[in-house]
Parts: sequence; C-alpha cells; structure tokens
Amino acid sequence: MKVLFAGSEAVPFAATGGLGDVLGSLPAALKSLYPDSDIRVVIPLYGSIGPETRAKMRLVYETSVKLAWRDQYCGIFESEYQGVVFYFIDNEYYFKRPSLYGSYDDGERFAFFGRAVLDLMGCLDFFPDVLHANDWQAASSVLYLRTLYNGDERYRRVKAVYTIHNIEYQGVFGTEILGDVFGLPSTVRGIVEYDGDINLTKGAIVCANAVTTVSPKYAEEIQSEFYSHGLYHVLRLYRDKLSGIINGIDTSLYDPETDRVIPKNFSAKAYSGKRVCKAALQEELGLPVAPDVPVVAMITRLVKHKGLDLVRRVIEEYLYDNVQFVLLGTGDQEYESYFAYLARRYPDKVVTLLQFNKDLSRRIYAGADMFLMPSQSEPCGLSQMIASRYGAVPIVRETGGLYDTIKPYNEYTNEGNGFTFTNYNAHDMLYTLRYATSIYRDKKRWISLMRRAMKCDFSWRASAAGYMSLYEKL
Repeated sequence: MKVLFAGSEAVPFAATGGLGDVLGSLPAALKSLYPDSDIRVVIPLYGSIGPETRAKMRLVYETSVKLAWRDQYCGIFESEYQGVVFYFIDNEYYFKRPSLYGSYDDGERFAFFGRAVLDLMGCLDFFPDVLHANDWQAASSVLYLRTLYNGDERYRRVKAVYTIHNIEYQGVFGTEILGDVFGLPSTVRGIVEYDGDINLTKGAIVCANAVTTVSPKYAEEIQSEFYSHGLYHVLRLYRDKLSGIINGIDTSLYDPETDRVIPKNFSAKAYSGKRVCKAALQEELGLPVAPDVPVVAMITRLVKHKGLDLVRRVIEEYLYDNVQFVLLGTGDQEYESYFAYLARRYPDKVVTLLQFNKDLSRRIYAGADMFLMPSQSEPCGLSQMIASRYGAVPIVRETGGLYDTIKPYNEYTNEGNGFTFTNYNAHDMLYTLRYATSIYRDKKRWISLMRRAMKCDFSWRASAAGYMSLYEKL
C-alpha cells in the first residue's frame, strides 16, 4: 500500500494543534504496523522550521507550479522522521510568514500547496494508491485530482481520502477567485460553491472516495445543523462515504512509567508514585498538601466551546465541598479574567495558570485525581486520553471523541473508565462532579477505577488499523 498524506502541519516540524499531532503520529504508526507499506507525508516548508531541521533535508526536485496565470517556483525537499519520508514544499513568497495561517491570501497559498502536492507525484514518479488530504488547507489537492488532473490515467488511479479534523474551518472564499486564483474553469463551480461562496471542504467531500472525521460520534454529529457549521446538507447527501476513526496519542511521550518531568514514575500496577506526584503538585502550586482532598484539573484553551460557561456557572458552588481546582491555559480575556478572580477569591482551593507549559501540564496530569472536560463540541479530544494514562480520571460531556473514549462508571458492575453527562447543562455537570467526588471517598473503588482508566489503549495502533482497512476497501 502506497499512501501520501497531505496537510498543512506535522509534529515536530510545524504545528498549532491536533492536526499536527495526527500527521506527526499516524503515518509512523502505519509504517510500524505495516512495514511493507510506503507511507509518505507532504507539508509546506514554513519559515518557522529551524536551521537544525533544515540541515537534515535534501533538495530532490525544483519545478514551477501553475496557478491560474501564475507560474510559481516550487522546491521539493525530503527528510525522514520515524521511518516515514516527509516532503516539504518550498516557496518563500507563500510560506515564509510569521504564522502558519491567518494571512490575507491563505486561499492562494493553499491552492498553490494543493497543486504542488499533485505535481510532486509526477516529478518524483510517486503515484500513491491513496492520497489522504487533511482539513481545508489540503482540500484543493482532492479537488484538483478529480478535475484538472483527471485526464491523466496515473492520477485517475489514485483514490482520495479527505479527513475533517474540525468542521468549523472549511476554507471559504469568494467565488470571484475561482478562475483567477484557483485556476479552475466555471464548469467546476457547482462542485465547490456553497451558500454563495467557494467552500473547499464541500468540494473535497464531493470529490473524495471516502470522507473521515476524527471520531465516530463526530461523524454522526456533523450531519446535524447544530454541529455542522452550515454544511449538514452536503454531509447528509454524502453520508455513505462518511465515517469516523478515533485519533490516538503518543503513548511513548505520555507515559507515567518513563516521564522525566514528573516527580516520581508510576503505573497501573505500581501506582504509589501517583500520591507523590499529587503532593508535589500541591506544594508546587501553593495549595495545602492534603492527600485526601481531590484535585480536579482542567488543561484547556479558554474558549466558549470548551464548556467554560458551565464551569463558571457552578464552580463556586462546587468549591463549598472539600476540593481543590487547578486550571492551566490561555484564551479569551473574559475567561482569563474570571478564573484569575476565582484564584484570588479562593487561594487555598483554586490555582489559575494563564500560560502554555507542556512540562507543567504533564505534572498536573500526574498529580490530579480528576480531569474535567465539559466541552460543548469536541471532534476527538486528546486531553481525556492523556489524563487517563496518568490516572486523572476524566469527567466529560458526551460529545464527539469524548463520547467514544470515556465510558461512564457503573458502581454496580464496576465498569467504565470515567464519568459522563449528556446535556449541556451546568447542574448536570455539577451533579456528575459531586458523584465522582463521592466515589473518590471510597478508596477501594477509586483505585480500581483509576487503574482501569490507566490501562485503556489509546495508542495509534487501533487508529492505524482502522485507516489501513479503509484504504484497502477503497
């Protein structure tokens, strides 16, 4: 099986979020699980990619990419990471920018990238069995594959998979640039036009052989008006090609048995180190060191869809109980201000850390007893999986990947790996928090639940097997 992943970011080269994690981990997992497969990845060569990384690259081809009336330089660089070949599309005019996204000409930049992906196949004589494009920035590669390049038999044989990581970002632009920027004829307009604009995600959905999302529940949710950000008509129409495959996490990075940034290593079998990590966290954050007081943590972007309105509505009521609350993250000013105020008002119970700190986040995972994630929407979510690995039992709302990964605790059958609530309602969340706290007081039950959460397999192996099955089906 030959697979070419196309996307706008990949760890460790350039990343802003979950998409980068996926393109940095899934290809390597596929290569590890299916060593005879030829797995490759292509991303832009951003200016932010440093000289040490560039020193490991080699230039393999120079060409020009036609974009409407433009002929733009394109260098193709190659490097290897975790056994996977990575290609980097070089054009400093488009990609030597202060940030990956947010430029006025993002439509043109990623139209260039989409065509460069297809030209790369011809330049290097690498025609994959599957082109796997990710999010709107790579959507044009699927669109071009089935339009401008469809006359070439070598391209016609390539199957296309398009993955929606977050339906909120669809690649919407004015129709006036269809010909002048994308270089597409007016006959293609019906494929990409939606609600009076060019919609690259819509075009990729129409043209792809299969469309996936990052969890089965999210694939179901985005067919509804509430979750689809306007695209539910198209997703319902093409629902037969839509499926969801849950993301994984890097279990070698997030491993409490080997993690060097936590005070003491531990595992599901030998979990005494968890108590050491909790005491160290309380001391580090200036909270009373109290082994029997549950520490509830949130590590999140401070934005509305993360459920922060629910937290703000009832957190002070919850703090009447004998609990401690730790929040790490940055985001909207209104939430930053509120949680900073909360820490000032309850200095012995609340710590608010308005920062992005990866090492500290792992110490919080390791030291917390519970991890709160009450999202309004969550395509997949990684934090609940990481928290589980470190024995911070998740408390989540049943949406997207949270629904697929966290199953509610049943005290009668001793099943489940966390606590869940269904409605987007603050007092439903509060009830679930208090129920979790009551189970925490029963140490025998809690340790059994914590160990079961830690044993959950959230590795990329299951996800990789799911994708390979899809590729083979195509």
